[in-house]
Amino acid sequence: MPEKTPFPLIFALWGAGLGAAAQYGKVSVIFDLLPGLYPGAGAAFGFMVSLVGFVGILFGVAAGLMVARIRYRRALLGALWIGAAVSAVQALLPPLPWMLATRMIEGVSHLAIVVAAPTLIAQLCAPRDRGLALTLWGTFFGVAFAILAWGGRPLALWAGVPVLFAAHGAYMAFFALYLSARLRKLPSEGKVPAFSWRNILRDHITIYRSPYIAAPAAGWLFYTFSFVSVLTVLPPYLDPSYRGVIMGAMPLTSIAVSMTLGVYLLRLTSAVRVVEFGFILSLLCMIWLWSSPGSPLGCLALAGSMGLIQGASFAAVPQLNATPDTQVQANGALAQMGNVGNTIGTPIMAAALAGFGYGALPLLVGLAFVLGMLVHLWLGQRRRG
Repeated sequence: MPEKTPFPLIFALWGAGLGAAAQYGKVSVIFDLLPGLYPGAGAAFGFMVSLVGFVGILFGVAAGLMVARIRYRRALLGALWIGAAVSAVQALLPPLPWMLATRMIEGVSHLAIVVAAPTLIAQLCAPRDRGLALTLWGTFFGVAFAILAWGGRPLALWAGVPVLFAAHGAYMAFFALYLSARLRKLPSEGKVPAFSWRNILRDHITIYRSPYIAAPAAGWLFYTFSFVSVLTVLPPYLDPSYRGVIMGAMPLTSIAVSMTLGVYLLRLTSAVRVVEFGFILSLLCMIWLWSSPGSPLGCLALAGSMGLIQGASFAAVPQLNATPDTQVQANGALAQMGNVGNTIGTPIMAAALAGFGYGALPLLVGLAFVLGMLVHLWLGQRRRG
């Protein structure tokens, strides 16, 4: 176990995670510009975003076994180079079928990064710094989307969408070069597990039957279901005079609470307890937003409470799983359940709001928080029993 944490390398791995999140975000922030690039494509534009997540749903757990087979360093570096190459092709604005094919390849690259990088972070950190480092890792999506909203979209509007894609490719290549030199110094990762489709099926059974490996992902499903859907459907219920400010501040509030109060609590108690506390606070905030719809302070309090779930869920992986192989399985399950939550949350929430109005929002999201807390309590009881 390392005695000193190599923080420059940890930040570089986090930087690679920002690039992985940008594989989603670079299309999301220019989504309204796509009809000008591909006239008449219609519903196919939805696949430009969703194909990356669809790969995660299908192959999240399989990625854990594949990354373990390829080994974490090699998988991460290969995924970064693939991501760089795909973005370079996208910068040429190929015909739509080829563009959609690149998005599927990008989904594989994204999945390998989000499975391999946190596993490497857990291995590299001294025990006292692991909670801090994995909480930092848990901010990668929010930080990347904020950067793309503030810098990526203006770049695309000023210089064109191809320049944004090319900049992302250069970013991925830079981190591939930097990490290839730094990660070479790591010790051997030990025995290589066998790979087969039968083992992938067995991995699914092993992971989701284990109260240790499955626990972070089980809570993460309810977190992602709630967070993405809330950010998507909440804006119309906020006063236009402060809507933009609150929606921009919510992800940043989540990150700030995760990196301050979340890190502090991780030094006092287990990551699972912090996640449960986050679910309880988030439920109270939804009661607040039910009694006071559109309350700006209620929205920020909700984002902060969910920040506790965000960081501690990643910190729970090495706390509950001692070996790199079980950690990579847990990270694969996190990726899979996160993509499930991201994919189903917004459509379910939008349909409920269309049928029942605002009251469906606190009801559904509050129920998700209750279920997230209950599943952690149940799995904790199984671990003790």
